[in-house]
Amino acid sequence: MAKKAVATFAAKAGAKHMVKCIRMEKSPKTGAYVFVEQFVEEGQEKAFFDKK
Repeated sequence: MAKKAVATFAAKAGAKHMVKCIRMEKSPKTGAYVFVEQFVEEGQEKAFFDKK
């Protein structure tokens, strides 16, 4: 499944300058941890991980 997502994403323009970031957050509703995944531009990783 990951290969399909990467292959689809790689076909888009500028894909070489994107990275996939995964952040773990605690749900305020249930208290369980959830994973937030997002493709961000290279160099913007710190801003992604600083979000709360």
